[in-house]
Amino acid sequence: MCGRFALLTHAEALIERFGVEEVIKRPEPRYNIAPTQNVTVVVQREKLQLTEMRWGLIPSWAKDVSIGNRMINARAETVAEKPSFRSAFKKRRCLILADGFYEWQKVGKIKIPTHIRLKSREPFAFAGLYEYWKTKSGKMLESCAIITTTPNELMSPIHHRMPVIVSPENEVAWLDPENQDVSELLSILQPYTPDQMEAFEVSDFVNSPKNQGPLCTKPVNTTLFDFSETLSAPSGST
Repeated sequence: MCGRFALLTHAEALIERFGVEEVIKRPEPRYNIAPTQNVTVVVQREKLQLTEMRWGLIPSWAKDVSIGNRMINARAETVAEKPSFRSAFKKRRCLILADGFYEWQKVGKIKIPTHIRLKSREPFAFAGLYEYWKTKSGKMLESCAIITTTPNELMSPIHHRMPVIVSPENEVAWLDPENQDVSELLSILQPYTPDQMEAFEVSDFVNSPKNQGPLCTKPVNTTLFDFSETLSAPSGST
């Protein structure tokens, strides 16, 4: 699953990187984004918008918002068929912006917080779905979920799932609401190239979603999980 991430890149850089045409909500840098909080998304409407949505998808038929607390992720393997997600998968897709995410690697009885990012340090986009839900006051609440897939070689020692990072060349196709080609959309939901990623242990300061600041992403040592280095290491190396 993906249950925590960071977005530190400033709004101007995000607008340029993702070709945003209309800004509805400008994001502030955040080190420790958690479920039920608002997250920064790009969505294709009349214009390509930068806005925010509640993290935790609330289906239109839900009786209350609490269902969203446990619908922060959607599995790529079932997203096209599962009743909670299939309509959004066809018509309401978004990019959820980040520049790093966290997972907790189990080592015995210990869980080690790990930060994962691109080696380039550039922002990227998770594959997201969104829905509308009408509150009792008649206001429309927008909520979203991050799609997950099987882990790549970098992630597999850390966790059995990873969020789908949409390759830049697939972002337009993913956002296009007119694109309802299920096969094409599912082909986008692949594990990201591991040699473009890196991972490192961070402080357990990040364990609490109340905690913010640079300590969340600061390595506790200089050792990185780097898949490309593993590939290039001599056969007798340790």
